[in-house]
Amino acid sequence: MNINLPNFNMKNLVKEAGSTISRVVQLTEEKLGTTERTEYDIHFQNLAERADLTKSWTEKLVRDTETVLIPNPQNRVEDYIFEKIEKSKPKRISNLEHLALDMIEAGGDFGQDMPYGQALIKVGQAEQKLGQCEHDFIATSGICFTQPLRKFLDGEMKTISKERGLLETKRLDLDACKNRLKKARSMLGQQAAERDLRVAQAEFDRQSEITKLLLDGISTSQASHLRHLHAFIQTQVRYYKQCGDVMDQLQRELAKMQPGKPRLRINSEDVDGPPSIISAQSCDSIPNDTALALDSDYGYDYDQQHDRDQDNEAGYQSIDIGPVKALTHLLEDFEIEFDTSAITTV
Repeated sequence: MNINLPNFNMKNLVKEAGSTISRVVQLTEEKLGTTERTEYDIHFQNLAERADLTKSWTEKLVRDTETVLIPNPQNRVEDYIFEKIEKSKPKRISNLEHLALDMIEAGGDFGQDMPYGQALIKVGQAEQKLGQCEHDFIATSGICFTQPLRKFLDGEMKTISKERGLLETKRLDLDACKNRLKKARSMLGQQAAERDLRVAQAEFDRQSEITKLLLDGISTSQASHLRHLHAFIQTQVRYYKQCGDVMDQLQRELAKMQPGKPRLRINSEDVDGPPSIISAQSCDSIPNDTALALDSDYGYDYDQQHDRDQDNEAGYQSIDIGPVKALTHLLEDFEIEFDTSAITTV
């Protein structure tokens, strides 16, 4: 019975096994410090160090950017798997969109004609727009920034790593040939060692030039990465502008729906509370500490130097508007009952 065995060259197999053993012996002796090794030139070492830094930092930048765009690690792993099997990523509803749907549904149950229900629907619709802006931002950022950088890592950097590994193999073969030449005792052995050394030196030089060319190409890649970075920043600027436009529009719509504030009476004059604009004549009859608070909190414009002199005469100190006072005014503007006694500042 005839058995078809795979075709292979036994001579090449033995030769390759011998080369592998020779490399292992050479590497072991180098680790033990019992033999010399061929060192790469300074230029090559600088290129190799820059390549290592580029690879390390690019991996971190891609990872950090994807963390910002998709905070959920499970979703990132899922997206990575779908990319590897070349299938479209699943459509997910973001937290903003979940909030939007609940607000719209709650507003409908509370009554679309009721102020609170109507406001909830308006806010929910705005949150939906923000969610869509977020989806667009994530997709565009991936196309213009993270995907090109990941492609660089999976393509060019892997090729460089492969060629550097091959160069190290050629370097071990070269040094092994040098050691065999030193140990050759017969004339015939020396001639064979010299012949192997010339072949190993030529292969090493050729692989060294190939690797240098690839390492030099990192400068061109970084110039391309710079363009991708500019594109990412433009995408971010557009995203935040879109979000700002949505919120400005929402604020205007809510302002139209908000009922008018009650009118306050200060020194026989009607003003819309809170008293953001008060005439100078009215301030004359307000105690200095109250006038200072109005000036600091609401930007009242009158002679600051005159008030400063009055403060010095009365022994008052300037008022520092901290987070507690800012929160107090915000709550007062919307007529919300509050107790700030438990609020502390850091």
